[in-house]
This record gives sequence, structure tokens and C-alpha cells, in this order.
Amino acid sequence: MTHKEKWLIFAPSGLLTIGFGTCLVQWASSLMQKKAPTRDWVLAGTGALVVLNAGVSLFGRGVAESVLYQIREQGPSAVSVDSIPTESAAVSSEEASALD
Repeated sequence: MTHKEKWLIFAPSGLLTIGFGTCLVQWASSLMQKKAPTRDWVLAGTGALVVLNAGVSLFGRGVAESVLYQIREQGPSAVSVDSIPTESAAVSSEEASALD
């Protein structure tokens, strides 16, 4: 399976799972507001947060696969890196004290 295929599977499924998890969180909070037994809404809320976090993980994997796909297609030029400042560009101690 290519990075593009993984990206096209993980990202949408992650978004769907995030949406489902948020619906479950709302359902668990409505149980709490309806004065359901504590055990019920705590278990529902815990399950809802598990589903929500699983969706975030799936979406994150989709983003990672997207980056890997872009690097593979465009080569190293797909990743832009800012230059590292040299000592000449560093702020002198006199300039730093003037900023305080």
C-alpha cells in the first residue's frame, strides 16, 4: 500500500471518528445532566474520550502519510528548513539589556 493510499484512508476515517467521538461526549454529558447513575455517565464519557482520541491518532497518521507522500513525490525539496542563525546574527549582550 502506498503512502497516498494510506493518507486517503487514514485522514477521512480519522475525521469521521473524531466526529463520532464528539457526539459520544455530548451523549455522556447529557446522561450526567439527566442525573443518570454516576457509573453510567462516567463509563460513557470514558468510552467517548477513547473514541475521540483514536480519531485524533488516525488523523495524525493520515497527516504523517501525506508528508511522506509529498517527500516521495517531490523529493527533499518538499521539506523546507529555515537556516540556522550564526553568531554574527545573534543579539549582543548590550542589545539584549537595552530590550529589558
